[in-house]
Amino acid sequence: MARSRETKIELTAYDDLFQTDESREEAKLSKIRDIPISEIDEFPDHPFKVLMDEDMEQLVESIKRNGVMTPATVRLKEDGRYELISGHRRKKACELAGLETLKCEVKELTRDEAIIVMVESNLQRSVILPSEKAFAYKMRLEAMNRQAGRPSKDNLTPMVSDLDTTRTNEKLGKEVGESREQIRRYIRLTELVPEILQMVDER
Repeated sequence: MARSRETKIELTAYDDLFQTDESREEAKLSKIRDIPISEIDEFPDHPFKVLMDEDMEQLVESIKRNGVMTPATVRLKEDGRYELISGHRRKKACELAGLETLKCEVKELTRDEAIIVMVESNLQRSVILPSEKAFAYKMRLEAMNRQAGRPSKDNLTPMVSDLDTTRTNEKLGKEVGESREQIRRYIRLTELVPEILQMVDER
C-alpha cells in the first residue's frame, strides 16, 4: 500500500497569534530611528531641487527649535548604507542646523517601488517646476512599466506596457490629475537642452 503524501501545515506563531494592536504599533515605530546623516545617500537622479530660499530658512529655524516633526523615508541598501526616498529638504535643513542625525522611517522597498514613493511624496509640494515634473513623470512611468513587464519589440510606443490594457501614462495621469497628453508633453521636456529647459522653468 502506497504511503500517503505528507501535508505541510503552516501554523501561526504563538507571539503573532496573541499580538495586540499596541504591540503591532510598537513594531511599526521601531522602524523609525535617528540615522547619522553621513550614512544617508541621495536618491540617484533625484528630479526635485532643494532650494535655498525663505522656506528653507524657516525650516532650519523650526528644526533648531523642535527637531524634525515628520520623519524622512529611507530604504536600506545592500552595502548597509541608506538611500533617501523622501525628505531631501529636511535632510538639508538638518545639515544647516548643525545636526548629525535625521529622524527616518526605514521601509523595505524595491528600486521601482522607491521611485514611485519618491515621486508621489514630492508631487505634494506646493511649488513644482515644469522640469521637476517632467523628469519625475518620466522616472515613475519607467518604474511602472518595469513593474508591469517590458514591452515587446513590436510595441511602437515604449512608454506603454503590453501586459496592461490601460496605458501606463493614462494610469499615471489619473493618479496625478493630468491628461495622458499632458503627461506626454511633460516627458518631452526632458529632451530639451538644459539652457532651454531653464527658460521653460523661468516661464
